[in-house]
Amino acid sequence: MIIRPARAGEESELTELAIRSKGHWGHDAAFLERARAELTVRPEHLERWIVRVAERDGAVVGLAAVDPGAAELELLFVDPPAIGTGVGRALLQDALDRARAAGLGELLIESDPDAEPFYRAAGAQPHGTRTSSSTGRELPLLRISALLPPPGRRE
Repeated sequence: MIIRPARAGEESELTELAIRSKGHWGHDAAFLERARAELTVRPEHLERWIVRVAERDGAVVGLAAVDPGAAELELLFVDPPAIGTGVGRALLQDALDRARAAGLGELLIESDPDAEPFYRAAGAQPHGTRTSSSTGRELPLLRISALLPPPGRRE
């Protein structure tokens, strides 16, 4: 697996991957359509954010995006067949490495409730909640240090 910068022209592919990933957790088509705006990767995101993709055997299997201006992890999604194979952990660590290189000490994460255990296992701590603008759900907010390695990783 390699992690590389997202390329112009991949926005639709990345958006569909994010929607498939969100759908993996049992959300129906109506919910996914309401969430589409938040899951859409736009050309301006590739300019403003640090957007990276995980590729395995030439196929994109995940994406992560950090907004350095807001110190926030905007996106982290793994294609459903690759969930549980280490892609998410690798993308999160890459995002933390990129955040640290951008001078950030931590990242804020607006987590889907289904993803909260993943982030907590990586060392993220609760930091309140935020209401999703597209779905109205109350979502957990977490903070994770970009300065310390996650549990189980030595530097």
